[in-house]
Amino acid sequence: MLDAKIVGQAIQRVREKKGMSQELVSGLAGIGRTHLSAIERGERKPTLETFYRIALAMNLQPWKLMQIIEEETETTSP
Repeated sequence: MLDAKIVGQAIQRVREKKGMSQELVSGLAGIGRTHLSAIERGERKPTLETFYRIALAMNLQPWKLMQIIEEETETTSP
């Protein structure tokens, strides 16, 4: 099962590594900043559409963001 916290943490790490604010990414993705914040905290899982838009807003191919999440999942699995 995909852990919402891992998804959110990966999105946050990529965003911060790129030096982008939540306001910028959410604006480019066409979602609310509070929605992005909830996703990054693991309180909400993004829909496929939202995931795609967030990735593109960070100038990242969606498959690459999913790869980052999968790698994180593998390292945190027991």
